[in-house]
Amino acid sequence: MNKGQLVEHVAKAAGISKSAADKAVNGFIEAIEEAMSAGDKVTLVGFGSFYVSERKARTGRHPKTGEAIEIPARKVVKFKPGSRLMESAS
Repeated sequence: MNKGQLVEHVAKAAGISKSAADKAVNGFIEAIEEAMSAGDKVTLVGFGSFYVSERKARTGRHPKTGEAIEIPARKVVKFKPGSRLMESAS
């Protein structure tokens, strides 16, 4: 499912126009982005949690030469599915 299909599904399920559903979906995405930028965890009970994790710096290998390279530390976004989502997938 892509974003357009999601907007269409939300519009149909909520009985609203596609433009209103598009605003709602965009608002939802924007709210998650803002919370993650602030370092907050976003938890949707039954669906899952979005959170930011710190990945430590480490030493890697260049695939062609085998030379050791330093991979810098960075922040990564993670998602942990909730129980209801896990049940619906199986």
